[in-house]
Amino acid sequence: MNAETVMQELEALSKERMKKIYMSNGAHEPLFGVTTGEMKPIAKKIKIDQPLAEELYATGNYDAMYFAGVIADPKAMTEADFERWIDKAYFYMLSDFVVAVTLAESDIAQQVSDKWIESGDELRMSAGWSCYCWLLGNRKDSEFSESKLAGMLDKVINTIQDAPVRTKLAMSNFIYTVGVSYVPLHDKAIETAKAIGQVEVKRDNKKSSFLQPYENIQKAIEKGQIGFKRKYVRC
Repeated sequence: MNAETVMQELEALSKERMKKIYMSNGAHEPLFGVTTGEMKPIAKKIKIDQPLAEELYATGNYDAMYFAGVIADPKAMTEADFERWIDKAYFYMLSDFVVAVTLAESDIAQQVSDKWIESGDELRMSAGWSCYCWLLGNRKDSEFSESKLAGMLDKVINTIQDAPVRTKLAMSNFIYTVGVSYVPLHDKAIETAKAIGQVEVKRDNKKSSFLQPYENIQKAIEKGQIGFKRKYVRC
């Protein structure tokens, strides 16, 4: 299949309702409004195809960009490739659920994420913290430096309250993911969550919401989810 055929197949699966949902979350034209589930049969036919993924991502069409992440070959991508992808990720569903997810299956995930976390750019920081969430939820505890992750929890305590909205959400999720999926720092994650308490999220023209990572970890404990690892990062 080539890019033109894939675009035609995606367009045929478009749903106005999904388009509105994506746009309410920050997507903009061009996009079709395809559910991720309906992309799976096309992905099965293609499997992995990095050149095609690059073509589709470059279209700027949200659905094509998402699908590019599904068929990409993360291990074939360089740091420059990921920088190019994050440059085009104009809202969080691309930065955190396409770029960060794809990066999490690469061998350079931590080094790229570390740079993004220190970048000062909202979506880069969000993608960096999110990538660690995908990594921690999938890879063995032994693949991580306990002291490094402990330092990252300390960084969250010191910076989360003043972080941009999307970064704030990703940082809160990081505390939760360490608490649930990285057993060596389970207790420290709980202490971190207690130390920050509620985290207010202010959005334009919307009522403030509050993040509560401590309560979320407690719910995971009650459900017996500590130590949870998923088999795959990408669906």
